[in-house]
Amino acid sequence: MSTHPIQFARLYAAVLLLAVLAGACATPMRSAPHADLVELVDVIPDIQLDIKYATSDNFTGKVVYPEARCFLVRDAAEALANVQADLHPLGYRLKVFDGYRPLSVQRIFWSILPDPAYVADPAKGSRHNRGYAVDLTLTDLQGKEVAMPSGYDDFSERAHRDYLALPAEAIGHRAILEQVMVRHGFIPFATEWWHFDFKGYEDKPNLDVPFDKL
Repeated sequence: MSTHPIQFARLYAAVLLLAVLAGACATPMRSAPHADLVELVDVIPDIQLDIKYATSDNFTGKVVYPEARCFLVRDAAEALANVQADLHPLGYRLKVFDGYRPLSVQRIFWSILPDPAYVADPAKGSRHNRGYAVDLTLTDLQGKEVAMPSGYDDFSERAHRDYLALPAEAIGHRAILEQVMVRHGFIPFATEWWHFDFKGYEDKPNLDVPFDKL
């Protein structure tokens, strides 16, 4: 059966409109890999942040984050809220140094310290690049940092989890932090007492989304 030219034009326009609408609906799906990242203060309003890479007080000696903000995938952020709740009765709180890290920043780190014992190769990516890693320490309830094995970004044996030539107080605080983090699904990193990965990171993509786009 033949189609009148006007009817054909209307049909073609309708099909074209549907295709455009379908494409518009599909766009959010393509941007979905970072849709699960949440700002930590939105989940834990009383969390203490000391985002070292937004300052020059880090191993690079320069500012590499434009803003002192912290993001994690929602499941990790909610698990961290449970960690904080468990620590309060023990007289402690959390202070966070770093969370999600754009892949472009990982490349900067690797160019300065290409040692996979401390910095992930950007060709493979870091759990930080997926929003599944957090760097943190303990403070007392007033926010004062307690004794720990070393400072942050200390790339020496003192930062290793099995290092024991330390004051008993520092070993005890390291153990408390590790025990509570593990209880809520976090995995300790062997060479950095402050670094924990959240379970389920293995098949997640590395992201390079700037903070102001989240």
